[in-house]
Amino acid sequence: MTEFRTETDSLGPIDVPANALWGAQTQRALTLFRIDNERMPQEMIVPYAILKKACALANHKKKHLDTKTKDLIARVCDEIIDGQHHDMFPLPVWISGSGTQYNMNVNEVIANRCSQLAEHPLGSKGPVHPNDHVNKSQSTNDNFPSAMYMAVAIQTFLKLLPSLRILKDTFFTKSKEWKDIVKIGRTHMQDATPLTLGQEFSGFGTILKETLYRLDNALGEVYSLPLGGTAVGTGINTHSGFDEDAIYFISKLTGQPFIPASNKFAYQGNHDALVQFSATLKTLAVALNKIANDIRLLACGPRTGIAELILPANEPGSSIMPGKVNPTQCEALTMIAMQVIANDAAVTMGGTSGALQMNAYKPLIIRNVLHSIRLLTDGMRSFRKHLLEGLEPNRERIESNLEQSLMLVTALAPTLGYEKAASIAHHAHETGQTLKEAALELGLISEQEFDLLVVPDNMVGPKD
Repeated sequence: MTEFRTETDSLGPIDVPANALWGAQTQRALTLFRIDNERMPQEMIVPYAILKKACALANHKKKHLDTKTKDLIARVCDEIIDGQHHDMFPLPVWISGSGTQYNMNVNEVIANRCSQLAEHPLGSKGPVHPNDHVNKSQSTNDNFPSAMYMAVAIQTFLKLLPSLRILKDTFFTKSKEWKDIVKIGRTHMQDATPLTLGQEFSGFGTILKETLYRLDNALGEVYSLPLGGTAVGTGINTHSGFDEDAIYFISKLTGQPFIPASNKFAYQGNHDALVQFSATLKTLAVALNKIANDIRLLACGPRTGIAELILPANEPGSSIMPGKVNPTQCEALTMIAMQVIANDAAVTMGGTSGALQMNAYKPLIIRNVLHSIRLLTDGMRSFRKHLLEGLEPNRERIESNLEQSLMLVTALAPTLGYEKAASIAHHAHETGQTLKEAALELGLISEQEFDLLVVPDNMVGPKD
C-alpha cells in the first residue's frame, strides 16, 4: 500500500504520497484534473528550474533573500537542471489556463527537496517555503510565460535549428552532385522545359534556407521575457531592478540573449510572440510538405510512374505485395506537416483568447508550440537520414523522359514563332512521332537547324 503524509495549503490538509517531493497544491491538481495521460511538456522543467535559480540569485543580490536560502534553492535547481527529480512533475497539460498548479508544482518540489537537504521533514515548508522563498518576487502570470518563451528558445536553438541546417545543407550537397543531370521539368503536373536535377534540388535547399531566416526573426521576439511583472504587469511585490537582474542571470545560465519585455502589460496580456513563432513553424511545415510530396512524385513507380528518383529500400513496403518499396519517410514528414499546421490552429485560437491582463490558454499554447518543434526536429532528421542521404537519380529514366518530352519544342519558338512550334508539338503527339520527325514532315525546319536548336543541355538557363 502507498504510504501518505499530510500537507496543508490555504484550503486545508490533503494526503500526499509519502515520498513525493510535490506538495498540497500539486496533489489537489492531480485529483481535480484527471484529463488524458499527457503531461505538461518535459521541455518546461529545466527552463523553470533555471528561472527559479535566477530569481533566487536576483533576490539575494538586493538582500531580499538570505545566503543560506539562496544556496539551498540554487542547489536544488542545479539538480533539476542536471536531470534529477523530473518524475516529480506529474501534472497534465489540461490544468488552469495560467499554469498556476504547474508553477506551484515547481515551487513545492524545490522547497521539499530543500527540506530534505536541510534534514527537515517533507511538507514542513522549512527552511524554504514554496511561496515565500521559491516564488519570491514572482507570480505565475509572469513566470509561466517566461518559462514558456525560454523553453521555446532553448529547444529551437539546441534542436530545431541544427536539424533544419543539416537538412538544408544535405539538399545543397545533392544539388552540387547532380548539377549536370538534365531532366524534364513539370508545371501543372504536365511536361515543361528542361532543368537539371541539381537546379531542382537547389530550390528545395533555398526554401529551407529562407525558412531559417524567418525562424531567426521570429525567435527575436521570443527572447523578451515578462518576468518581473508579477500579477498584472505592474511588478507588485518585487523590488527595483529585479527583472533586469533575474533575466541577466537567466541569460548567463542559458547562454541565450533573453531581455526584459519592453512592456510587461503587453507580454502578459497576450502571447503574440509565440503565435508568430508558431506561424513560422507552420511555414516550415508547409515547405517540408511540398518538398516531401515532390520527392514522392518524382520517385513514384518504379516502372509505371515518373520514377526519376530511386528511394532507399529501407523496409518491405507491403504485407501482400512482395518486393514493394514505399515512400514512408515522405509520408511521415507530410503527416508531421499536417499536425504542425493543426497545432498552429490551436495556438492561434489560444492566442486570440486572452482577456484583459492575462491569457488563460498558456498550457494549450506551449503544449502545441513545443510539440511542433519536437515533431519538426525529429521528422527532418529522420527524412534526411533514412531517405535523402540515400536517394539516387534514375539516370536511364531521366534520359528517356527527357527525350520523349514534347516541350523541348519551346527551343524552336524564337526561330519559328509560337504557332508553328505549337503545330509541331501537336502533330508529334497525334502521330506518335518524335519532335524532329514531326518538324521535318511538316517542312518547317531543316534537320541541321533542328539539331542545332533542340539541345536539352542548352535549355537549362538563359542564352548568352
